[in-house]
Amino acid sequence: MGASSALTIPAHKKELHIISGSSHRELAGMVAKKLGTELSQVELTHFANGEIMCKLEESVRGADVFVFQSHFNPVNDAIIEQAIIIDACKRASAARITAVCPLFGYARQDRKSSGREPIAARLMIDILATAGANRIVSLNLHSGQIQGFFSGPFDHLTALPALAEHLKSKFGTDFVIVSPDTGRVKMAERYATYLGTDLAIVHKRRVGKNVAEALDVIGDVKGKNCVIIDDMIDTAGTMCAAAEQLKKHGAAKISAVSSHGLFSPPAKERLDNSPINFIIVTDTVPQTLKFKNAKLEVVTVSDLLASAVKAIFEDSSVSAIFGGLNQI
Repeated sequence: MGASSALTIPAHKKELHIISGSSHRELAGMVAKKLGTELSQVELTHFANGEIMCKLEESVRGADVFVFQSHFNPVNDAIIEQAIIIDACKRASAARITAVCPLFGYARQDRKSSGREPIAARLMIDILATAGANRIVSLNLHSGQIQGFFSGPFDHLTALPALAEHLKSKFGTDFVIVSPDTGRVKMAERYATYLGTDLAIVHKRRVGKNVAEALDVIGDVKGKNCVIIDDMIDTAGTMCAAAEQLKKHGAAKISAVSSHGLFSPPAKERLDNSPINFIIVTDTVPQTLKFKNAKLEVVTVSDLLASAVKAIFEDSSVSAIFGGLNQI
């Protein structure tokens, strides 16, 4: 009997696939381009009753897949669409699936503030995990504790370096970082320390849902160029209330800076009528609004996300990219 011939199995080469949902394909495309690849094709359609249908156009078997989706308008559709894409990747035998959420939905509902309320941020994590996500990447969460809701690796990135460098190129270091309320003091301190600037705090109280009232300012802002820092501008109530207080205390120029510029109504009207001169946000969500008085400037986070994807794909350190700032 002749000797049987052995099968030669070629060395496996890990493949990178970047798939985008429909909420912000432009950002995912920019990340893919920076990594020297293209978005993997996926067909997303809807049944007559609104149900989402997904079909992957390429094989992802054994691949390292990154599913991009900003949880933006309509936020519920965006989350379910991402979960459905992840499920398709899992059933198509992807080796590892990372949910990349530049804006993470329901992040403000990270705890119960009164009885009979959900912890919706935990529910969103459970949805992505059940769909098949092995890892989650997000940027500037409203609350860092959300990382603990996921049992796998959760990379919490920060836009601080990108936004801080933009501020430095625009204003030098001759300005004051302002926290719009006591809840954002730690974030404001990080920016002030990074940039070597002074810090001020607006004392605020919330008088209703999406309604804030600024009461006073702690720190010297008279005649100063003031930069208000927050993680999110939604209806802009907090930003505009803080800006009004800064103006009353003699601020010479006021800028509003945020990682996530949602600008839900009536944000545009409030910002148009506020004393804010510049609005600076990142492109975690698409930006199309034009403001009457303030100039909108958009800082891209595609470089940060591309670096994070590359590090995860190569199994190297993510926090090293940001000098450990994302772990503070």
